[in-house]
Amino acid sequence: MDFIWILIAFACGFAAKQLNLPPLVGYLLAGFGMHWFGVQPLDNLQALADLGITLMLFTIGLKINFKSLFKPTVWAGASLHMLSWVIVGAILLKGFALLGLEYLADLDWPALALIAFALSFSSTVCVVKLLEEKNEMKNRHGKLAVGILVMQDIVAVVFLVIATGKIPSIYALGLIALFPAKWILDRIIEKAGHGELLPLVGIALALGGYELFNLVNLKGDLGALVFGLLLSQHKKGAELAKSLYTFKDLFLIGFFLSIGFTALPTLDMVLPLAAISFILIIKGVILFHILAALRAPGRSMFLGSMILTNYSEFGLIVAALCVSNQWIAKEWLVIIALGVSISFIFTSIFYNYAHTAYAYMRAWVKYFERPQPVPEYQEQLKHAEVLIIGMGRVGRSSYDILHARLGDKVWGVESDATKALRHRELGRHVIIGDAEDADFWETRELKHIKLVMLAMPSVTDIRDITTQLKLSHYQGHIAAIARYEDERQSLIEFGVDNVFNYYVEAGTGFAEESLQLLGSSAQVAS
Repeated sequence: MDFIWILIAFACGFAAKQLNLPPLVGYLLAGFGMHWFGVQPLDNLQALADLGITLMLFTIGLKINFKSLFKPTVWAGASLHMLSWVIVGAILLKGFALLGLEYLADLDWPALALIAFALSFSSTVCVVKLLEEKNEMKNRHGKLAVGILVMQDIVAVVFLVIATGKIPSIYALGLIALFPAKWILDRIIEKAGHGELLPLVGIALALGGYELFNLVNLKGDLGALVFGLLLSQHKKGAELAKSLYTFKDLFLIGFFLSIGFTALPTLDMVLPLAAISFILIIKGVILFHILAALRAPGRSMFLGSMILTNYSEFGLIVAALCVSNQWIAKEWLVIIALGVSISFIFTSIFYNYAHTAYAYMRAWVKYFERPQPVPEYQEQLKHAEVLIIGMGRVGRSSYDILHARLGDKVWGVESDATKALRHRELGRHVIIGDAEDADFWETRELKHIKLVMLAMPSVTDIRDITTQLKLSHYQGHIAAIARYEDERQSLIEFGVDNVFNYYVEAGTGFAEESLQLLGSSAQVAS
């Protein structure tokens, strides 16, 4: 990529960051801006975008529990939402057509249904990017959103087969052999070590899955996802996903820039663009009520529907096929491309305030929530004086040190149920709970808690939990960790009592413990 492209992408992403917006908003605007000024897209831009999407789907697969796809809230939620949205969306567009809106007035019902279908998908790129930035991929609503996206991807495969007439090859049946051959992939990951070979083998497997599925006339992206799923239970799966994180994000910049080069609007497209942007809200409302009918927890249906309230890049593929078959006018490709971009910006901005919004709207959400078969959070914090939120590497070490001194007064909280159960098996008193959830704090007595330690690296998560604690009238102290000094200062200004600089002060702790070894050696020598 030319230096000028990198510079423009950085400048726009940097400007968005200063306005407290996700950098992807800046990348989108950079693409549209360069297109507006007549800059021609680079020959390898689409290749970079495709590589970013392939790596992203591979890492999604690494983080998915395959069994979660069979939950009714996932498969039924995705199916019912897409079906109901196509019906409602077509009716809404017909209503705008009756008002005489340009490009809508001459469309028949099949064409309106196709446009609604193109708008029924949610963006995998946008949603996963936001979930990863907020470290919510393994939270309940994060798993729900990703599961729905995977089911939509399966529908996309079926549509492409029908619309293009590209029937899967008979050799596609041979893909079943991937499951018994999984042990080969496991061994490759095991022997790759922890250095530069690990991300390299990850890229090779992601691209290999893509090409393998493409060879048998299946969607290549689905192949990358399946290869990730095959490795999702490997003990090095999380490490592999982390090793690919920077590569994936870098290549995805190409995707966001390429969206801006799809098309430019004309003045007569403003009204139909406004129409599909307006009905985006209704799309989210429909999903909210479907998830409620399927007995999803209130917070999951609120946050899940909010982050899925956007249009997908796959809508552009649907629109392009419809245009090539002359089912709709070519201008609709431009309108949908702009609608996708606007929806990205909408989701990126509003999801930043999703947890705070839920805290204030909790009573309204609970009105629609169906009775839950088992309370989400049952265990009370009996006798706890110190609460450690997040039982990762830092949280686990802090727990062990404090528990040796304070005993059962130290408790841990972990949102990942599998990880929490593993800690329990090792004798640690860890309960399952999402500290960003207002329900978690509302159902607990906090007067005896003297200290809450936030052992997670995300500044956004720390801010959200601190806000929840304040809304719950918590009176004790709050401590947190930060990776950089500017993050440390911002958290102190936000109201966190003490912030431990992970990189700087970890070295101090390491040195102190090493000096104790010197003391022990001296005693042995004497």
